[in-house]
Amino acid sequence: MDMMGKIGRRTLLTGAAALAAAPRAHAAGQVVVGTWGGDYAALLAENIDKPLLAPKGIEVVQDVAPQDPRKAKLTAERASRRGTMDVACLSDVDSASMSLLNVWEPVTAEAVPNLPHVLPALRTPYSIPHIYSGLVILYNPDKIKTPPKSYTDFWDPKYKGRVGFVDILYLYNIAAAALAHGGSMNNFEPGKPALRDLKRLEPKIYPSNEAMATALKAEEVWMTPMWLARGVFWRKGGVNVAHAVPSEGATPYISAAAVPKNAQNKANGMAYLNAMLDPRAQVAFAERMSYAPTVDNAPVPAELMQQIGFTPEQQANFKNPDYDYMAKNTSQLNDFWNRDFKS
Repeated sequence: MDMMGKIGRRTLLTGAAALAAAPRAHAAGQVVVGTWGGDYAALLAENIDKPLLAPKGIEVVQDVAPQDPRKAKLTAERASRRGTMDVACLSDVDSASMSLLNVWEPVTAEAVPNLPHVLPALRTPYSIPHIYSGLVILYNPDKIKTPPKSYTDFWDPKYKGRVGFVDILYLYNIAAAALAHGGSMNNFEPGKPALRDLKRLEPKIYPSNEAMATALKAEEVWMTPMWLARGVFWRKGGVNVAHAVPSEGATPYISAAAVPKNAQNKANGMAYLNAMLDPRAQVAFAERMSYAPTVDNAPVPAELMQQIGFTPEQQANFKNPDYDYMAKNTSQLNDFWNRDFKS
């Protein structure tokens, strides 16, 4: 979801062109990685494909596409004995929804030796978390002198007309409202009347993360729920924002990766997952994309971790998505957001 808003528009076409131009190769040393393009694909090549896989004799072919076509391909191929991807990169929510279709090979420490270093709060039996951030409160420290402590601060009348939301994050916006009013990650219902009530304070809604950055820079908005990595990125770009981890707990966003059950090079797929968790690659992504490492042994500089990371206490208070609940309720929550809150 959010990550793809952060990734640049450049497209890495080499892998996709190779797939289109030639029949699927069956070399033991190949792994086909279905992933996003732009900066993310370039960073995979620079920090995983070339330095970690190439020395093992494994050729990486990137199958670059947006996330929805990748999900469609996995769905269409799940009954086939021979899939076209050995690794598929998806958001945590989408990798979870695909797990309901039983498309993933289980991930074990035997196949992925770096797995024991994954932070416990981010583990699943079917995927590895590559990089992550968390939903926090971004705010303008010149306009809000006392850092916000809770999502309930959005309902403070003194911020009338200065609270903003990004439209595409509607599920997480409703979750934040629910957490602030007695709900949970498997019960967003308390968020609905709370958001109806918030309308009297004239919150602003923006279509994209980029539009929100512009609004924050222009001081149209003073406070918004947003991924911490995005806030760090914007601050580097000159937007005056600080962040506060809400007392309700931050909700993680994870860029995940998994191996399909019908992968043709399954062992190499697992080797790729292991390389994604390698401390060297984790540090590189932290430095370049401002996403926190998902392992406990990545030597990220302390100053950087203070900007992009979460303390052990904050990790223990994470409000992890209930993927089954979100999958079952996305449609009705989207209807509420569009027809009720936005209208």
